[in-house]
Amino acid sequence: MGLLSEGNPLSWEETKKLVDHVREHGINQFIHLYHRLKDRQGDILKWGDEVEYIIVKFDDEQKVARVSLKAKDLLAKLNEKELADPNGVKSLWRPEYGAYMIEGTPGKPFGGLMAHFNLVEANMRYRREEVTELLDSDECVMSITNFPRLGAPNFTYPVYQPRPEDPLSSARSLYFPDEAIFPGHPRFKTLTRNIRMRRGEKVSIKLKVFKDVNTQLPVEGAPPGEPDVVLLDAMGFGMGCCCLQLTFQACNITEARRLYDQLAPLCPIMLALTAASPVYRGYLTESDCRWNVISSSVDCRTEEERGLKPLKENKFRIAKSRYDSIDSYLSPEGAKYNDVKLTYDEAVYKRLIDGGIDHLLAQHVAHLFIRDTVSLFSEKVHQNDEEDTDHFENIQSTNWQTMRFKPPPPNSSIGWRVEFRPCEAQISDFENAAIVCFVVLLTRVILSYQLNFLTPISKVDENMQTAQKRDACRKEKFWFRKSSKSTEQRAACVQINGTTPSTNGSSNATASSPLFNGTAKLNGHGNGLNGNANNNSNSTNTNGTHIQNGGSDSDHTDTDDEETELFQLLSINEIFNGKPGVFPGLVPLIRSYLQSMEVDTDTHCTIEQYLRFIQKRAAGELITTATWIREQVLSHPDYKKDSIVSDRINYDLLKSIQRIQEGKHVEPALLGQGNHSKTKDFIPPALQKQLAKTGCCEDK
Repeated sequence: MGLLSEGNPLSWEETKKLVDHVREHGINQFIHLYHRLKDRQGDILKWGDEVEYIIVKFDDEQKVARVSLKAKDLLAKLNEKELADPNGVKSLWRPEYGAYMIEGTPGKPFGGLMAHFNLVEANMRYRREEVTELLDSDECVMSITNFPRLGAPNFTYPVYQPRPEDPLSSARSLYFPDEAIFPGHPRFKTLTRNIRMRRGEKVSIKLKVFKDVNTQLPVEGAPPGEPDVVLLDAMGFGMGCCCLQLTFQACNITEARRLYDQLAPLCPIMLALTAASPVYRGYLTESDCRWNVISSSVDCRTEEERGLKPLKENKFRIAKSRYDSIDSYLSPEGAKYNDVKLTYDEAVYKRLIDGGIDHLLAQHVAHLFIRDTVSLFSEKVHQNDEEDTDHFENIQSTNWQTMRFKPPPPNSSIGWRVEFRPCEAQISDFENAAIVCFVVLLTRVILSYQLNFLTPISKVDENMQTAQKRDACRKEKFWFRKSSKSTEQRAACVQINGTTPSTNGSSNATASSPLFNGTAKLNGHGNGLNGNANNNSNSTNTNGTHIQNGGSDSDHTDTDDEETELFQLLSINEIFNGKPGVFPGLVPLIRSYLQSMEVDTDTHCTIEQYLRFIQKRAAGELITTATWIREQVLSHPDYKKDSIVSDRINYDLLKSIQRIQEGKHVEPALLGQGNHSKTKDFIPPALQKQLAKTGCCEDK
């Protein structure tokens, strides 16, 4: 959820007086942080996942399922292990927006070893089991993106009613009671209240209802003149959704900026592949994803900023909510694809430039800082800008975009990172682990093959909307960059010679290199193993000025294709599995890369299971969670073809999900005939001994 400062929250009127103070000092803090850490080099690959969960309580007698508002008590128990042994725990637990939600991560990040891919699913299972042990027999922890009847009558346990007329209510919602907001930290209700007050009205989230033969219009609560709209009116409808996120540590700032850019065009693609939320407030909708719901749920823009009134009180017309897809690339290669005019504060931009920040990074930060702080604590108003970063993080952490560029925390061993944020939560640990491992492997392929997925920002924005359409994974097409000849040459080099090309033109990492099973490292650019950060064809000097080093042929030159022919509309199947003469496919590229890596048998088996699953879902042989949920509703004997997901339908749907995630039922449409990875919660002793000898486990 972002920065969780301790202290006493200020009212919106108090916060409003300090927005310029936070902005000024946040920029100063970033400049100091940047200059302290811009030359930091040699951090190894570390990565981790974040899975958000919903606690569901079943009433088996009445056949009703509700969200259980016990996250605060659960977290108190879950955090006991961390408090007793911070370095020895296998999982970490944090609050999320909903009083029925918790977030789990691995106890320590995974590293740059192939064997780590075999730990992910086992760790996810451990997390689920750890929570389950603390639940009542009629409760279940679920990695579902959205509770289908969130906001429907009596959806919480205990049951609470919304208080739209209560001036003390944070949400003032017609549907979402304040008691469903996590009560253990003031940030969540403060954000809810301040976003509503800054906007000048309640948030307005509009989804088109799925029109069936008996659908009654207008939908209950539909806005005037919009009879087919399912209206949601509170932050909880968006921030009360769950997701699956990944964070990667890069070897330096240049690599972090490159990964940020290269992964950004893949965000809508992964959103479509992981679509998992077609039901809102008990209605089937035309959307399969949570993204626009969350975007609207924290949209604090005023009418002036949304272009509905002339600018008078506000400075800018702002095109998007503070939760949306990225608006600009950060690497020099991406600059030409920043084709959407970027709104930023000129004074902030000048301060950053004068402070030694390069143009691309300065405009990115200046764009983030057009937003006001919407959550401020009295104890955090006055800070030391040379040492503290809370004001910077205050704005940074409330710009919730598809990618997040994350500077190292002060006085920390953590390096420059990027966060990958679009994926929806999947039902099973197998699915979530498959998505995580796929994306991590893709980052290694991008760096090793110097791949270029850069796509104009306008087309990425278009893809984000396409990704959320009903059954987009099978039915829609997405703008995607054609591969150049150099891409296929690099991939072929691996297949023919068993080598992974280095970015400096040499092929010094061969399949016959002295690598031990499961110990192959995944760090750096060049050889896909221990690559040197300085082997990049593009680097940055100490004052942040970009330098072209020439280097090897890479996809960062457009010599293979005319600019106007670089991008084609491709299906998800074509993007993942390939289209002859256009793009080799993400999965084949990963398989090509893996041929240069020596992998232990169990890890190889697990990765192969994941890749097959990804391939089949992309090809439409397996359906998305959203499509499966939709089919479960439409085929339920109680469904009246009226778009309504009743209590009984919701109960049976969630019971089915419980059986799937517990392994008691194999759902062929979702998972085929079952997937049995070789996941383990430890690295085998033989490998551990070898790691100790080679230094692969050394912390850096």
